[in-house]
Amino acid sequence: MIVVEGRDDTKRIQLAVNADTIETNGSAINEEVLDRIEHAQQKRGVIVFTDPDVPGEKIRKIISRRIPGVKHAFLNRDEAQPGKKGSLGIEHASVETIRKALEGLYSEKIDATPTVDRSFLLKEGLIGHPNAKDLRIKLGNALRIGYTNGKQLEKRLNMFGVSQESVEQALKEIREEETNGRT
Repeated sequence: MIVVEGRDDTKRIQLAVNADTIETNGSAINEEVLDRIEHAQQKRGVIVFTDPDVPGEKIRKIISRRIPGVKHAFLNRDEAQPGKKGSLGIEHASVETIRKALEGLYSEKIDATPTVDRSFLLKEGLIGHPNAKDLRIKLGNALRIGYTNGKQLEKRLNMFGVSQESVEQALKEIREEETNGRT
């Protein structure tokens, strides 16, 4: 069962995969919808797949706090935007991009041992550095964990059990791509 924000998202998802959806009808998610999501999690399992924007993150957080064990799929902003201007959302993503996002699911690790710490993020330039935001955007895209600010990055990496080695590998590839792009 895939949780999306609205009916346009449902239509797009159904072009990409054979799945049922629950629509939150935007960020004003109510108790009835949360109860349906909770029931679906108990019976079938749930994937939260919201837009890569502030309301989408708000919905994701509300669901995660209420219903442990849901899985998460992410699109990056470029994949969810039809050109340079316009709305941002799953309904604008290509069918192939949606399939790719649904293949790279993350599960929350409850009471997991932290995999990365603040000092590592600082050392790698992901926080406290003039270009940290750009690097976090690229890392979020590479790992398919969505955009995060500095505080959220540490929490999200640990919540999903992303290893320090995975972050280092992704950063290595990002830096190589930047170097090759400048040559």
